[in-house]
Amino acid sequence: MTAPTRPAPGPRGPAAADGGLRFGYGTNGFANHRLTDALAVLADLGYEGVALTLDHDHLDPFAAALARRVAAVARRLAALDLAVVVETGARYLLDPWHKHAPTLLHDDPARRVEFLRRAVRIGADLGAEAVSLWSGVRPDAVAPETAWDRLVAGCATVLDAAEAAGTTLGFEPEPGMLVEDIAGWRRLRAALGDPARFGITLDIGHCRCLEPRPVPECVREVGAYLVNVQIDDMRRGVHEHLEFGAGEIDFPPVLRALGEAGYRGLVAVELPRHSHAAPAVAARSLDFLRAAATEAAHPETGDAATEAARRQR
Repeated sequence: MTAPTRPAPGPRGPAAADGGLRFGYGTNGFANHRLTDALAVLADLGYEGVALTLDHDHLDPFAAALARRVAAVARRLAALDLAVVVETGARYLLDPWHKHAPTLLHDDPARRVEFLRRAVRIGADLGAEAVSLWSGVRPDAVAPETAWDRLVAGCATVLDAAEAAGTTLGFEPEPGMLVEDIAGWRRLRAALGDPARFGITLDIGHCRCLEPRPVPECVREVGAYLVNVQIDDMRRGVHEHLEFGAGEIDFPPVLRALGEAGYRGLVAVELPRHSHAAPAVAARSLDFLRAAATEAAHPETGDAATEAARRQR
Protein backbone atom coordinates (compact mmCIF):
# COMPACT_ATOMS: atom_id res chain seq x y z
CA MET A 1 0.00 0.00 0.00
CA THR A 2 1.09 3.57 -0.62
CA ALA A 3 1.65 5.49 2.60
CA PRO A 4 -0.54 8.58 3.04
CA THR A 5 0.76 12.12 2.76
CA ARG A 6 2.30 13.00 6.11
CA PRO A 7 1.81 16.44 7.66
CA ALA A 8 4.98 18.42 8.20
CA PRO A 9 6.30 18.34 11.75
CA GLY A 10 4.75 21.11 13.81
CA PRO A 11 6.33 23.39 16.39
CA ARG A 12 8.23 21.71 19.18
CA GLY A 13 7.58 22.69 22.79
CA PRO A 14 8.53 21.22 26.17
CA ALA A 15 7.13 17.76 25.45
CA ALA A 16 9.17 17.46 22.28
CA ALA A 17 12.38 17.05 24.24
CA ASP A 18 11.32 13.48 24.99
CA GLY A 19 10.95 11.53 21.78
CA GLY A 20 9.71 14.37 19.59
CA LEU A 21 6.04 13.75 20.39
CA ARG A 22 3.56 16.60 20.41
CA PHE A 23 0.67 16.31 22.84
CA GLY A 24 -2.79 17.72 22.23
CA TYR A 25 -6.21 17.51 23.88
CA GLY A 26 -9.65 16.87 22.42
CA THR A 27 -12.12 19.72 22.67
CA ASN A 28 -14.90 17.18 23.20
CA GLY A 29 -13.44 16.96 26.71
CA PHE A 30 -14.09 20.70 27.17
CA ALA A 31 -17.79 20.69 26.26
CA ASN A 32 -18.68 23.13 29.06
CA HIS A 33 -16.15 25.74 27.96
CA ARG A 34 -16.37 28.31 25.20
CA LEU A 35 -13.98 27.24 22.47
CA THR A 36 -11.80 30.34 22.88
CA ASP A 37 -11.52 29.65 26.62
CA ALA A 38 -10.75 25.96 26.08
CA LEU A 39 -7.96 26.80 23.65
CA ALA A 40 -6.48 29.30 26.09
CA VAL A 41 -6.54 26.81 28.97
CA LEU A 42 -4.84 24.13 26.88
CA ALA A 43 -2.17 26.52 25.62
CA ASP A 44 -1.52 27.77 29.16
CA LEU A 45 -1.10 24.17 30.37
CA GLY A 46 1.52 23.56 27.69
CA TYR A 47 -0.32 21.51 25.09
CA GLU A 48 0.93 21.93 21.54
CA GLY A 49 -2.33 21.25 19.72
CA VAL A 50 -6.00 20.39 19.86
CA ALA A 51 -8.26 17.79 18.34
CA LEU A 52 -11.19 20.04 17.44
CA THR A 53 -14.58 18.33 17.31
CA LEU A 54 -16.97 20.23 15.05
CA ASP A 55 -20.11 20.63 17.13
CA HIS A 56 -22.90 23.07 17.91
CA ASP A 57 -21.21 24.33 21.10
CA HIS A 58 -17.76 25.05 19.64
CA LEU A 59 -17.46 25.38 15.86
CA ASP A 60 -20.80 24.52 14.24
CA PRO A 61 -20.24 23.60 10.59
CA PHE A 62 -23.85 24.49 9.79
CA ALA A 63 -23.97 27.87 11.53
CA ALA A 64 -24.37 31.18 9.74
CA ALA A 65 -21.25 33.13 8.75
CA LEU A 66 -19.18 29.95 8.85
CA ALA A 67 -16.24 31.38 6.90
CA ARG A 68 -15.91 34.25 9.37
CA ARG A 69 -16.09 31.91 12.34
CA VAL A 70 -13.50 29.55 10.89
CA ALA A 71 -11.16 32.46 10.17
CA ALA A 72 -11.50 33.62 13.77
CA VAL A 73 -10.65 30.15 15.10
CA ALA A 74 -7.67 29.96 12.75
CA ARG A 75 -6.38 33.28 14.09
CA ARG A 76 -6.87 32.09 17.67
CA LEU A 77 -4.98 28.86 17.03
CA ALA A 78 -2.14 30.76 15.39
CA ALA A 79 -1.95 33.29 18.25
CA LEU A 80 -1.70 30.45 20.77
CA ASP A 81 0.71 28.45 18.59
CA LEU A 82 -1.59 25.42 18.63
CA ALA A 83 -1.65 22.80 15.88
CA VAL A 84 -5.03 21.25 15.05
CA VAL A 85 -6.71 18.13 13.74
CA VAL A 86 -10.43 18.12 12.97
CA GLU A 87 -12.66 15.46 14.54
CA THR A 88 -16.17 14.64 13.31
CA GLY A 89 -17.59 12.58 16.19
CA ALA A 90 -20.24 15.02 17.46
CA ARG A 91 -23.11 12.98 18.87
CA TYR A 92 -26.32 14.85 17.98
CA LEU A 93 -25.15 17.46 15.49
CA LEU A 94 -27.02 15.98 12.52
CA ASP A 95 -30.09 14.46 14.21
CA PRO A 96 -31.37 15.65 17.62
CA TRP A 97 -33.04 12.27 18.26
CA HIS A 98 -30.43 9.75 17.20
CA LYS A 99 -26.76 9.70 18.22
CA HIS A 100 -24.35 10.02 15.27
CA ALA A 101 -27.15 9.61 12.72
CA PRO A 102 -27.14 9.55 9.83
CA THR A 103 -23.88 7.75 9.12
CA LEU A 104 -22.52 6.74 5.75
CA LEU A 105 -24.33 3.42 6.25
CA HIS A 106 -27.89 4.78 6.45
CA ASP A 107 -30.44 4.76 3.63
CA ASP A 108 -29.98 8.50 3.20
CA PRO A 109 -26.43 9.49 4.12
CA ALA A 110 -26.60 12.89 2.41
CA ARG A 111 -26.45 14.88 5.63
CA ARG A 112 -23.37 12.94 6.80
CA VAL A 113 -21.65 13.33 3.43
CA GLU A 114 -22.30 17.07 3.44
CA PHE A 115 -20.99 17.33 7.01
CA LEU A 116 -17.78 15.49 6.12
CA ARG A 117 -17.26 17.59 3.01
CA ARG A 118 -17.65 20.71 5.15
CA ALA A 119 -15.22 19.26 7.69
CA VAL A 120 -12.66 18.82 4.92
CA ARG A 121 -13.05 22.44 3.83
CA ILE A 122 -12.85 23.66 7.43
CA GLY A 123 -9.78 21.53 7.98
CA ALA A 124 -8.11 23.05 4.94
CA ASP A 125 -8.93 26.58 6.12
CA LEU A 126 -7.58 25.85 9.61
CA GLY A 127 -4.43 24.21 8.28
CA ALA A 128 -5.41 20.98 10.02
CA GLU A 129 -2.94 18.11 9.97
CA ALA A 130 -5.79 15.64 9.39
CA VAL A 131 -9.56 15.33 9.31
CA SER A 132 -10.81 12.27 11.15
CA LEU A 133 -13.90 10.17 10.35
CA TRP A 134 -15.35 6.71 11.07
CA SER A 135 -17.86 4.25 9.63
CA GLY A 136 -20.71 4.26 12.13
CA VAL A 137 -22.73 1.36 13.48
CA ARG A 138 -24.56 -0.75 10.90
CA PRO A 139 -28.33 -0.21 11.18
CA ASP A 140 -30.19 -3.45 11.88
CA ALA A 141 -32.24 -3.11 8.70
CA VAL A 142 -29.16 -2.75 6.47
CA ALA A 143 -27.45 -5.93 5.24
CA PRO A 144 -23.70 -6.14 5.90
CA GLU A 145 -22.86 -6.16 2.18
CA THR A 146 -25.04 -3.12 1.55
CA ALA A 147 -23.51 -1.28 4.49
CA TRP A 148 -20.02 -2.00 3.20
CA ASP A 149 -20.83 -0.78 -0.29
CA ARG A 150 -22.32 2.41 1.14
CA LEU A 151 -19.25 2.99 3.29
CA VAL A 152 -16.86 2.62 0.36
CA ALA A 153 -18.96 4.91 -1.82
CA GLY A 154 -19.28 7.54 0.91
CA CYS A 155 -15.58 7.49 1.73
CA ALA A 156 -14.75 7.83 -1.96
CA THR A 157 -16.88 10.97 -2.15
CA VAL A 158 -15.23 12.50 0.91
CA LEU A 159 -11.83 11.48 -0.40
CA ASP A 160 -12.50 13.38 -3.62
CA ALA A 161 -13.16 16.49 -1.54
CA ALA A 162 -9.98 15.89 0.48
CA GLU A 163 -7.92 15.50 -2.67
CA ALA A 164 -9.30 18.76 -4.04
CA ALA A 165 -8.61 20.58 -0.76
CA GLY A 166 -5.18 19.05 -0.18
CA THR A 167 -6.37 17.58 3.13
CA THR A 168 -5.40 14.24 4.66
CA LEU A 169 -8.12 11.93 6.02
CA GLY A 170 -7.59 9.79 9.09
CA PHE A 171 -10.11 6.94 9.27
CA GLU A 172 -10.68 5.70 12.80
CA PRO A 173 -11.57 2.10 13.61
CA GLU A 174 -14.12 2.32 16.43
CA PRO A 175 -15.30 -0.58 18.65
CA GLY A 176 -18.83 -1.63 17.75
CA MET A 177 -18.82 0.09 14.36
CA LEU A 178 -18.74 -1.53 10.94
CA VAL A 179 -15.00 -0.88 10.81
CA GLU A 180 -13.82 -1.48 14.35
CA ASP A 181 -10.25 -2.69 14.00
CA ILE A 182 -7.05 -2.27 12.02
CA ALA A 183 -7.90 -5.20 9.76
CA GLY A 184 -11.16 -3.48 8.80
CA TRP A 185 -9.32 -0.24 8.04
CA ARG A 186 -6.89 -2.13 5.81
CA ARG A 187 -9.78 -3.72 3.92
CA LEU A 188 -11.44 -0.33 3.43
CA ARG A 189 -8.26 1.36 2.27
CA ALA A 190 -7.68 -1.42 -0.25
CA ALA A 191 -11.25 -1.08 -1.53
CA LEU A 192 -10.58 2.62 -2.14
CA GLY A 193 -7.43 1.85 -4.12
CA ASP A 194 -4.88 2.56 -1.35
CA PRO A 195 -5.08 6.35 -1.73
CA ALA A 196 -2.19 8.35 -0.29
CA ARG A 197 -4.50 10.76 1.56
CA PHE A 198 -6.43 8.01 3.36
CA GLY A 199 -4.48 7.32 6.53
CA ILE A 200 -5.49 5.98 9.91
CA THR A 201 -6.59 7.65 13.12
CA LEU A 202 -5.43 5.28 15.85
CA ASP A 203 -7.02 5.45 19.28
CA ILE A 204 -4.54 3.86 21.70
CA GLY A 205 -7.31 2.81 24.08
CA HIS A 206 -9.18 1.02 21.31
CA CYS A 207 -6.10 -1.09 20.65
CA ARG A 208 -6.16 -2.36 24.22
CA CYS A 209 -9.94 -2.81 24.07
CA LEU A 210 -10.14 -5.20 21.13
CA GLU A 211 -7.01 -5.66 19.04
CA PRO A 212 -5.41 -9.13 19.46
CA ARG A 213 -1.84 -7.79 19.58
CA PRO A 214 -0.15 -5.70 22.29
CA VAL A 215 -0.67 -1.97 21.85
CA PRO A 216 2.92 -1.13 20.80
CA GLU A 217 2.68 -3.78 18.07
CA CYS A 218 -0.51 -2.13 16.78
CA VAL A 219 1.37 1.16 16.54
CA ARG A 220 4.22 -0.46 14.63
CA GLU A 221 1.83 -2.24 12.28
CA VAL A 222 0.27 0.99 11.03
CA GLY A 223 3.13 3.38 11.75
CA ALA A 224 3.64 4.34 8.11
CA TYR A 225 -0.04 5.29 7.77
CA LEU A 226 -0.59 7.17 11.02
CA VAL A 227 -1.93 10.68 10.48
CA ASN A 228 -3.75 11.17 13.80
CA VAL A 229 -3.40 9.58 17.24
CA GLN A 230 -5.89 9.69 20.10
CA ILE A 231 -4.67 8.57 23.50
CA ASP A 232 -6.48 7.40 26.61
CA ASP A 233 -6.43 4.45 28.97
CA MET A 234 -8.76 1.46 28.56
CA ARG A 235 -9.39 -2.10 29.68
CA ARG A 236 -9.61 -5.23 27.56
CA GLY A 237 -13.12 -5.73 26.18
CA VAL A 238 -14.57 -2.51 27.66
CA HIS A 239 -15.02 0.53 25.42
CA GLU A 240 -14.67 3.19 28.10
CA HIS A 241 -12.22 6.08 27.81
CA LEU A 242 -10.34 6.30 31.10
CA GLU A 243 -7.83 8.67 32.60
CA PHE A 244 -4.24 7.52 32.48
CA GLY A 245 -3.50 4.96 35.17
CA ALA A 246 -7.13 3.88 35.53
CA GLY A 247 -6.90 1.24 32.82
CA GLU A 248 -4.47 -1.45 31.71
CA ILE A 249 -2.12 0.24 29.25
CA ASP A 250 1.62 0.53 29.85
CA PHE A 251 2.28 3.86 28.12
CA PRO A 252 6.07 4.31 27.84
CA PRO A 253 6.39 1.40 25.34
CA VAL A 254 3.48 2.88 23.35
CA LEU A 255 5.10 6.32 23.16
CA ARG A 256 8.41 4.70 22.28
CA ALA A 257 6.73 2.84 19.43
CA LEU A 258 5.24 6.09 18.14
CA GLY A 259 8.66 7.70 18.16
CA GLU A 260 10.30 4.74 16.47
CA ALA A 261 7.61 4.82 13.78
CA GLY A 262 8.62 8.40 12.98
CA TYR A 263 5.19 9.76 13.87
CA ARG A 264 5.21 13.54 14.16
CA GLY A 265 1.49 14.33 14.25
CA LEU A 266 -0.49 15.21 17.33
CA VAL A 267 -1.04 12.70 20.13
CA ALA A 268 -4.30 14.06 21.52
CA VAL A 269 -5.93 13.04 24.79
CA GLU A 270 -9.42 11.64 24.12
CA LEU A 271 -11.59 11.91 27.25
CA PRO A 272 -15.04 12.99 25.99
CA ARG A 273 -16.82 12.26 29.29
CA HIS A 274 -14.57 14.36 31.51
CA SER A 275 -15.75 17.89 30.69
CA HIS A 276 -17.00 18.40 34.25
CA ALA A 277 -13.39 18.65 35.43
CA ALA A 278 -11.67 19.53 32.16
CA PRO A 279 -8.83 21.83 33.32
CA ALA A 280 -7.77 19.51 36.16
CA VAL A 281 -8.00 16.38 33.98
CA ALA A 282 -6.06 18.06 31.18
CA ALA A 283 -3.34 19.14 33.60
CA ARG A 284 -3.00 15.64 35.08
CA SER A 285 -3.00 14.10 31.63
CA LEU A 286 -0.15 16.25 30.35
CA ASP A 287 1.93 15.59 33.47
CA PHE A 288 1.42 11.86 32.97
CA LEU A 289 2.27 11.92 29.27
CA ARG A 290 5.41 13.96 29.80
CA ALA A 291 6.59 11.55 32.48
CA ALA A 292 5.79 8.58 30.25
CA ALA A 293 7.60 10.23 27.32
CA THR A 294 10.67 10.79 29.48
CA GLU A 295 10.69 7.13 30.47
CA ALA A 296 10.13 6.11 26.85
CA ALA A 297 13.16 8.12 25.79
CA HIS A 298 15.29 6.90 28.73
CA PRO A 299 14.06 3.40 29.63
CA GLU A 300 17.26 2.61 31.50
CA THR A 301 16.44 5.15 34.22
CA GLY A 302 12.66 4.86 34.44
CA ASP A 303 10.51 7.53 36.06
CA ALA A 304 9.09 7.32 39.57
CA ALA A 305 6.02 9.42 38.83
CA THR A 306 5.09 7.29 35.86
CA GLU A 307 5.73 4.08 37.78
CA ALA A 308 3.34 5.21 40.50
CA ALA A 309 0.58 6.15 38.06
CA ARG A 310 0.65 3.49 35.38
CA ARG A 311 -0.47 -0.11 35.46
CA GLN A 312 2.10 -2.88 35.01
CA ARG A 313 0.85 -5.49 32.52
